[in-house]
Amino acid sequence: MVRISTIFIAICMVLVAASLGMVLYSTAAFSATESAIVALTTLTFIVLYNSVAARLRDRSDVGSQVADLSRGTAELAHQIAEFGRRLAAIEGKVVSANSANHDRVQAALNEIDELGGLVKQLAVSVANHEEMLEAGIPAAKPAAAEPDRPAQASEAIAAPSVGQPVTTAATTAAAPAPAQRDAAQLLAIIRNAVEANRIDIYLQPTVTLPQRKVRFYEAVTRLRDDGNLVVTADEFIPTAQSAGLMGQIDHAVMLRCMQVLRRLMVRNKEVGVFCNVAATTLADPDGFAQCLDFLEANRALASSFVLEFKQSMFRNLGPAEVEHLAALAQRGYRFSIDHVTDLRIDPRELADRGVRYIKVPAMLLLDPREYPASDIHPADLSDLLGRFGIDLIAERIEGERAVVDLLDYDVRFGQGFLFAAPRPLRPEAAPASAAAPNISQPDSRAPHHDAGKPPQIEFSREAGRIDPPRLTGNAALARRASGPG
Repeated sequence: MVRISTIFIAICMVLVAASLGMVLYSTAAFSATESAIVALTTLTFIVLYNSVAARLRDRSDVGSQVADLSRGTAELAHQIAEFGRRLAAIEGKVVSANSANHDRVQAALNEIDELGGLVKQLAVSVANHEEMLEAGIPAAKPAAAEPDRPAQASEAIAAPSVGQPVTTAATTAAAPAPAQRDAAQLLAIIRNAVEANRIDIYLQPTVTLPQRKVRFYEAVTRLRDDGNLVVTADEFIPTAQSAGLMGQIDHAVMLRCMQVLRRLMVRNKEVGVFCNVAATTLADPDGFAQCLDFLEANRALASSFVLEFKQSMFRNLGPAEVEHLAALAQRGYRFSIDHVTDLRIDPRELADRGVRYIKVPAMLLLDPREYPASDIHPADLSDLLGRFGIDLIAERIEGERAVVDLLDYDVRFGQGFLFAAPRPLRPEAAPASAAAPNISQPDSRAPHHDAGKPPQIEFSREAGRIDPPRLTGNAALARRASGPG
């Protein structure tokens, strides 16, 4: 087809040149030679023009083909690069999956090792109980027969100042019952204790679950009368609030707790202290101003110093309390809620007010009879609170079975007599000499717990002195009934 068109064009060019020569010869009086020369010249120009035009068309077609080829090559290179990126991503996922599987296996092995240690401790505890039963130790003893042994235990835990021996929580069994003291006597005891600085601090650890590493300490307040008999918080707080003495007590406790926190953080920067604050202290402008000045001066430790309030107080906040809580939150302090009686909780509102921890009794979480009165199932409570940055702490844990059930509820922190009872802290007035090496056993032991040892291993080192009165007898029941305050 191309050849026919070329021949046709050539014939047309010859005819055009010949026609031009004939016209010049017949009409313009050109000679035959001149007409032939003009015709040949015209034919030459026509041939050259056709050749140049054909060459330009071919060059344009070749350029288009080269451009198409370049675009195809670029597209192919892009696809190859995309496949390379996808292959690299797949290789990265495979490597990360292998690493994650290795980490999970290692974590499982660590958990198995820790569970093995806990089983060994449980076996030792059961063996101790069996030895006590075989030795014929009675299951219950009169409360009046208990004071001597707890007093010895307290001396083993902390070296008190001269003339001010500190007793353990079990000594409360020998203290007069609240019904035996009238309001006037109790008020006099409280005033004398505040004036004489007979305000004792007991520390009870809060541990992580299931590792049981000490993460926090709760400071529990106890007063002592002239006879060094312990007055628990449940006993003296109502009277102290009525007499306007809670501000002084809370300020003294804050001072002592801050000192304890400083000593704890020397070895472990992650430990924290819970300090209970009464509702009347928060509502009293003068008392709160004194506490706020102290907390302002120590705001560098605000991230590790948690102020604890009762649930009933948070549900009945007045304008003054709201303003004071906001002032504390602005200075970096965070809050905890204890004495929880039901699970009707608004986590968003609590988080907005600065609450970061909620302590709920283990029985309230595990008792099915409490479920209908709750706004949320206890199994979902930890996840709900976690969405708003609030950690759930199960308190008053006294059995291993409760720990197993709480782990199913994703509870990450626990507190109770199962891990350790509140231990007394030596008063600051006591000299820190070599004669009193146990200056503050909860303080010095906290770093060892965080280093990976379960807390009951460390506390069990004193078991020979304090565990027998804690395990059996009416003193243990009285101490558990008094609670941590």
